Amino acid sequence: MIRRLCILGVGLIGGSLALALKQAKGVGEVVGYERDPIARDKALSLGIIDRAELDLAEALRGADVVVLAVPLGAMEELLQAMAPSLKPGMVVTDVGSVKGSVVASARAKLGEYIVDFVPGHPIAGTERNGPEAAFADLFCLHKVLLTPLPESRAVAVRMVRMMWHQVGAEVIETSISHHDRMLAGTSHLPHILAYTLIDMLAKLGETQEALQFAAGGFRDFSRIASSDPSVWRDICLANKEPLLALLERFRTELHGIGEAIHRGDGAKLAEIFARAKAVRDTHYKR
Repeated sequence: MIRRLCILGVGLIGGSLALALKQAKGVGEVVGYERDPIARDKALSLGIIDRAELDLAEALRGADVVVLAVPLGAMEELLQAMAPSLKPGMVVTDVGSVKGSVVASARAKLGEYIVDFVPGHPIAGTERNGPEAAFADLFCLHKVLLTPLPESRAVAVRMVRMMWHQVGAEVIETSISHHDRMLAGTSHLPHILAYTLIDMLAKLGETQEALQFAAGGFRDFSRIASSDPSVWRDICLANKEPLLALLERFRTELHGIGEAIHRGDGAKLAEIFARAKAVRDTHYKR
């Protein structure tokens, strides 16, 4: 059991982890650090955290495990602020959607305590945010990617692995570069496409009319455009290089489809669509 867990940021991910560990009886006390007083009070009232601290040093005091569950844009400042209060053996992990930028900040700010830092990313979430969006089953049967550093202590990696296993997640270890490249295609690019489509329709003045005629496909595709814009701004900037490479490739593929439509080349369109359907149907059985 984690005797004392410190959650820095009590929104959807941090709040859901706290609830899940409590449900699994895998934690003794959950201490929350949250700058937003409304979110802080909500997390307390919902039983997500047992104690709220306004002072970061007090929040960290006596913690066995510290989870950074703040937006990527706030990671570096938080790592710098928390470094003086860390103690040997205090395991630190994060839930950021981009690992390269977080690791660079951790190396710059944590000093000797980098050995107890284990970068992580749960592949789970919704378009909602805030402590009121948290629920205990968020990570059940979902994957969590860990990208341990060469200097990460084995005991710290085991602790973080155990924490995620307790909430029903499948834990996979991978490299930082592989993580960021894969997530650029499976998460970051889809969000950009959803935001761009809705924004394009709005600029054309056709949003309301389009929504009147939209079926389930449009709703499903555009759902993630309801995600927090500031969070996805930070993700795009943090994962700049892999994302730009994919955007260029996507631009080329989209141009090819446009050319096929222009030529009336139904065979080419059918080939692309059938190939995509086969891949999708193989991976998602329902």
